[in-house]
Amino acid sequence: MTISSAPTGEYLAHRSLYIGAEWVAPRGAGTIEVISPNTGLPIGEVPDGTPADIDAAVAAARAAFDDPSVWSGLPASERAAALRRFADEIDARKDRLAALVSAQNGMPISVAGQLEAVYPPTLLRYYADLAEAQGPDVRDGMFGGTVEVQRSPLGVVGAIAPWNFPQTLASFKYAPALAAGCTLVLKPSPETVLDSFVLAEAAEAAGIPAGVINIVPGGREAGAHLVEHPGIDKVAFTGSTAAGRRIAETCGRLLRPVTLELGGKSATIVLDDAELDLASIGNELFVATLANNGQTCFLGTRVLAPRSRYDEVVDVLTTFAGSMTVGDSLDPNTQIGPMATAHHRDRVEGYIAQGRAEGGRITTGGGRPAGMDAGWYVQPTVFADVDNTATISREEIFGPVLSVIGYDTDADAVAIANDSEYGLGGTVWSADPERARSVASRVQTGTIGLSRYIPDPIAPFGGVKQSGMGRELGPEGLAAYQNLKSIYR
Repeated sequence: MTISSAPTGEYLAHRSLYIGAEWVAPRGAGTIEVISPNTGLPIGEVPDGTPADIDAAVAAARAAFDDPSVWSGLPASERAAALRRFADEIDARKDRLAALVSAQNGMPISVAGQLEAVYPPTLLRYYADLAEAQGPDVRDGMFGGTVEVQRSPLGVVGAIAPWNFPQTLASFKYAPALAAGCTLVLKPSPETVLDSFVLAEAAEAAGIPAGVINIVPGGREAGAHLVEHPGIDKVAFTGSTAAGRRIAETCGRLLRPVTLELGGKSATIVLDDAELDLASIGNELFVATLANNGQTCFLGTRVLAPRSRYDEVVDVLTTFAGSMTVGDSLDPNTQIGPMATAHHRDRVEGYIAQGRAEGGRITTGGGRPAGMDAGWYVQPTVFADVDNTATISREEIFGPVLSVIGYDTDADAVAIANDSEYGLGGTVWSADPERARSVASRVQTGTIGLSRYIPDPIAPFGGVKQSGMGRELGPEGLAAYQNLKSIYR
């Protein structure tokens, strides 16, 4: 069976799971069928992991962790060398990884090539260097003697990655975990599973020891079983706030460490002195508001505009969103691809209808692109004449929909930005960097950019309020996978 929207032009069928550095038969007979968001046609299938498969993967990870000669007890330099080999093998497969992600979730291939193909090897090398550089930590005691602070790997990690950035957000978890000496079981989202087999091939080619990384695709049942499994020492999850809340409840009951990176409804604050020339700011504005078809948790989809320039901001955003090239995600010219699934497209369209019903004025978009009947496409949409109480201003849409909200003063803008259940990202746009920084420092969020936004591997990433708990990336990301022991001498 040949499907044109598959990156290879062929239907991709995988029959085995990667557990204990071997390709093993699944314990169940179920499969996950992958549907192209570009065409609505099937492009592949993989085994649907069961609780029994999770059990096998956790057992392999536990055996590898408990034998210090396999991974957890190796010198940091040896683990670092293995992670660098892993990074090299991912680099060798980067084009295929990017194409598979794009084919599954609708991410424009231009974006996938810059992020999904780049972040994983970058993070592996970063954490290899960081772990290798960690030396003894001996402190003079306040009551005499010295204190040695030992850092040891936390144990077996259950890592659950989402569909919107499946490779990047998986690497947020496995790169620091492996560098710390942990072993792990990775459960990809059922919407993006084909790329995970390429990741497994890279781990195998790099000679990552048996049981150190195990990959089991699956749905909610497999994920819940992984979170609750008695062999798991820590959970790392990226996904919806609703799912994160359930995971937090389970981990709280089990007293199990957990890192949660959840939803967002961030603010793009345009100050009254901001540069609005799209020729100058267009690329940075795209990354901050519409990247990956709006299917990005940190995007500033609430655009706060000063009333003195409100109409100008609306006009700029209308031109900006209306000029986006909507098309097949594998086309290099595409800027906005399809929604990941038919269900998700329906959800986004439901929010657009609600925004209109609540009195919002659509200045561009609002429907499906003409002539694109196959696939799950939504036009980039801008709403004007809404305030921060509108449903589309409160709830995470996860699509290419922007709401322009007016404000009077800088303090008013900060108050509106903070009037949200979420706090993950955001940007402040101003010709005065110090003024922008002053405003940014008052916004209740885990991350924020000044006239640009891109998570940097050296700095902690995560949210406040309903956007999650804990941090990934930076030295803090490595520390999240380490136990601390104080030895008083």
